[in-house]
Amino acid sequence: MSSSYTIDDLRKDVAEGRIDTVLACQVDMQGRLMGKRFQAEYFVESAWKETHSCNYLIATDMEMETVSGYKATSWEKGYGDYTMKPDLSTLRRIPWLEGTALVLCDVLDHHTHEEVAHSPRAILKKQVRRLEDMGMKAYMASELEFFLFDQSYETAQASGYRNLKLASAYNEDYHIFQTTKEEEVMRAIRTGLQGAGIPVENSKGEASAGQEEINVRYADALAMADRHAIIKNGCKEIAWSKGKAITFLAKWNYNAAGSSSHIHQSLWSLEEKPLFFDHAGKYGMSPLMHNYVAGLLAHASEITYFLAPYINSYKRFMAGTFAPTKAIWSKDNRTAGYRLCGEETKGIRIECRVGGSDLNPYLAFAALLAAGIDGIENKMELEAPFVGDAYGGKDIREIPRTLRAATTAMTESAMLRKAFGDDVIDHYTRAAEWEQEEYDRRITDWEVARGFERA
Repeated sequence: MSSSYTIDDLRKDVAEGRIDTVLACQVDMQGRLMGKRFQAEYFVESAWKETHSCNYLIATDMEMETVSGYKATSWEKGYGDYTMKPDLSTLRRIPWLEGTALVLCDVLDHHTHEEVAHSPRAILKKQVRRLEDMGMKAYMASELEFFLFDQSYETAQASGYRNLKLASAYNEDYHIFQTTKEEEVMRAIRTGLQGAGIPVENSKGEASAGQEEINVRYADALAMADRHAIIKNGCKEIAWSKGKAITFLAKWNYNAAGSSSHIHQSLWSLEEKPLFFDHAGKYGMSPLMHNYVAGLLAHASEITYFLAPYINSYKRFMAGTFAPTKAIWSKDNRTAGYRLCGEETKGIRIECRVGGSDLNPYLAFAALLAAGIDGIENKMELEAPFVGDAYGGKDIREIPRTLRAATTAMTESAMLRKAFGDDVIDHYTRAAEWEQEEYDRRITDWEVARGFERA
């Protein structure tokens, strides 16, 4: 799906002085935009064809540490280049940055010009191609939640992230008066994203003090992942420009709700026929949808890492907080990990509620599609829907409780190794191991406060 802004439009804007900077961005393992700011005249002259970046960008942690243990790149291999190939269908103006356009890039091997298999966009594109070979495509939508603070990023950092002031003092879920007080930021986010070619549906207050949600229109899987990555970057930039800060941490504070990224998904034919809908089926679910959801459930533990990639991610899974703890499906039930929405309509879909706002959309979408495709290929039978409060359910499938458990499930998954490739799974296993290693050797404030005197 194109943003409808073309390279010819860009050339005209450059010639007439409206655009002077082009951001050429790839997406790293953490889902962040990484790249270069091009002088627009140079970009339209030649860089629109390709540019280059260091290959360590898809082998670092959140701190940009050059992590050892990766097969693809290392000090021993010299940290060479990858080629960044702009995908011009993603080209768009960025209204909140003066005179700026942005394009997302695919990451290619510098020598073969083949896509780098472990790059997030390539991983998702591979699953999209699998669906296309089956005569199908996926539509997806991700709802993003975050917390808004009255301090700037710089002030928050200088305070050691202590005594932060939230944008509201109370739970603002669906609260119009409180969100009116936050409109300077939220209106700028909505109008900015809309101006960047991302069709916004709404924003709303969420289920904790200072918590917000932004919702945009669904799209095909790759276009939605692209939107998601730009939305997160844009929200931060817009908040920063107004002296505010936003966090997409899955669980920023023990006493606050977690922030999620619920992912709605459905399959359609290439001719736009809804393949999940069957008027004669129970709840309007087709046999294909039964198989797909059964695949999600059968592989729920294996794909959790791609929905919850950090130590902090697992602190969100708490009973009674609208964050799921059980990997079961249910009909319009927010206590379940997978919720049936839009029953009896062509908009019928399954909502995965497992993922946090810290996920990488390309990896999360790809893992969900891989699990669902496996369910279809093996004609998996769907269990009966859960009824009631899933938090209190006994002897039912649980979401892995720790990063360590999720990493083991991922690395031992025959389904993921077949779908993504051994080298890709080994690459992300190393990323998960490093996250765990870094955490295991750190001393937290909680440990010191708990044991300084009493230990």
